[in-house]
Amino acid sequence: MKRTITIKDVAKELSCSISTVSRAFNDKYDINPETRRKILERAREMGYTPNPLARRLPQHQTFLIGVVVPEFINAFFPRVIAGIQEIMLKAGYQVLIMSSNEDERNELEIVKKLEAYQVDGLIISFTYRSRDMSYFQSLIDRNFPIVQFNRVSSKLNTPKVIFDDYQWAACAVEHLIEQGNSRIYHFAGPGNMWVTQNRKRGFVDAMHKHGLPCGPETIFEAGIFSEDGAETARRLIQTGNIPQAIFCFNDPLAIGAMQEFKEHGYEIPRDVAFVGFTESSIARYVTPGLTSVEQPTQELGEKVARLLLELIRTHHPLLNQTLVLNGKLNIRRSSLRK
Repeated sequence: MKRTITIKDVAKELSCSISTVSRAFNDKYDINPETRRKILERAREMGYTPNPLARRLPQHQTFLIGVVVPEFINAFFPRVIAGIQEIMLKAGYQVLIMSSNEDERNELEIVKKLEAYQVDGLIISFTYRSRDMSYFQSLIDRNFPIVQFNRVSSKLNTPKVIFDDYQWAACAVEHLIEQGNSRIYHFAGPGNMWVTQNRKRGFVDAMHKHGLPCGPETIFEAGIFSEDGAETARRLIQTGNIPQAIFCFNDPLAIGAMQEFKEHGYEIPRDVAFVGFTESSIARYVTPGLTSVEQPTQELGEKVARLLLELIRTHHPLLNQTLVLNGKLNIRRSSLRK
């Protein structure tokens, strides 16, 4: 195996001190320009590459940021990450991106590894199973910068960037009502998530506003994946409990349920209308096209990144603000009866 060339090797080759070589690579004022040129040229010939992490440690920063998301299956998180990277790279930071795969134990191990890498801060969206926040609280108690987004925990006193799930859930349901539907069900996400609770509240309040029946018999805790939507739809079909329309927690639930209904001979939207949430990459390509709430993913990522940079630069341990972003409803055939 080829041996890695070190700064000591370069110094020995040029018969100079290690500190002189270090000053050359850090472009210090107290080194002769010609000496610096010779050092850099010979180092390149030898195959020496400076370690950027080692160069940054004297500044008490690694310029590394950890980003932990629950999954990459849907386009939502990659789009948010694109916004995060755009801001962080401009600020001189590298971004370490990890997925917990919806596993709370993975999530904790990943965060511990990122801490071991000495990242300067953490951006996180929790798994739907995450409940124990004690380790994250210990990080906050040590003034470690953390910003939450999308799937957030109210237990943690950190900056948060969220979407106005309540308003846009209500808007989606009112769209279904305007299409002449009165018997509308909600396929909800996991009950412990803040985002689930807000979308459920939007559904309930919109139904009550229009004097329509809404109770436990119209709300089903389905999950987050397409197979969860299919399974929930299958149970309804088996009992003959068929609504006029279904508002789903996210697009995968809607797409899985739509497919199940179609396989059992139901026509969408004539027999059952659908609205999803998160504007997935395939919402416009399924048949019929899925009406869905679109979130400003790029903007969300940029705002999350700027908040973390503010935390890092100001060392403000109690910066606890929540930014709430707006969106829009993209209407397609799946919900149109008129």
